[in-house]
Amino acid sequence: MTFWTRALHGCALLALLTGCAFSHADPAREARMLVDKGRPAEAAKELEAYLRVHPRAVAERRLLIRIYSSMGRTDLAEQQALVLVAELGPTSPVPWVELGYGAELSHGFGQALAYYDRAAEVAPTDPLGPLTGGLRSARWGELELAEPRLVEALRRNPRSSEGWHALGLVRANQGDLDGASTAYSSGLRADPGAVEDHVGLASIALLRGSASAALAEYDAIVSARPRFADAQLGRSWALMKLGRLDDAQRALARARDLGASRHALIAQTRALAALRQHADTPRSMH
Repeated sequence: MTFWTRALHGCALLALLTGCAFSHADPAREARMLVDKGRPAEAAKELEAYLRVHPRAVAERRLLIRIYSSMGRTDLAEQQALVLVAELGPTSPVPWVELGYGAELSHGFGQALAYYDRAAEVAPTDPLGPLTGGLRSARWGELELAEPRLVEALRRNPRSSEGWHALGLVRANQGDLDGASTAYSSGLRADPGAVEDHVGLASIALLRGSASAALAEYDAIVSARPRFADAQLGRSWALMKLGRLDDAQRALARARDLGASRHALIAQTRALAALRQHADTPRSMH
């Protein structure tokens, strides 16, 4: 028996003893590949085999819950969630959040929200449950369901920039501009680098018709992200409103250099030309 033959024989024996063949070196990756190929049942079997040998593998069990849910096997998904409860403890929100994600995969949005709320109940200080429920409700367009859950998540974790930004969007879409502005400002206090909150404040300023306030926000965005073309478009609009036409022209040129939307560039170029023509027309002709 050659060296390589003995080595391969030893590896095969080890695989039999441990239940881990080379194909199971990364079971989660293998399972995802099978799902991508439209073979979720095989993916589930891969994970089942792995979990029989590694029953405390949390990441793989979470993935199995989602795969079962995508197959419409809510019963099996719930069984795995209960195993996860035993592993992580009764106050962990994770099993219920996973069931919520699973319910979404089968378009059971009401059931998904119930699972997210259950996650919030079993872990009364953890923001994961209410934050997930709030974010997902906002994505579904259920703004009245999203707001109280986001508020609760932020009560539990006021440092969540993601939560503040989502709350700002929800309130802005509800017409509550003061509440949206407060949320975006709170997001910046939680994370001064949260450029998306400057975008939100700029949008509020636009809705209020305050060009100077919008310009201040766009300047902050450009300072943080110099190559953000849309911020230069925003600066151009605000500068035109303020009558600073030469500065607006420079901002527009910078937006063009950065690859801004052609449609937006054409519209703003026309607006700027109209403003210049108006400014050059003698007052007696007005």
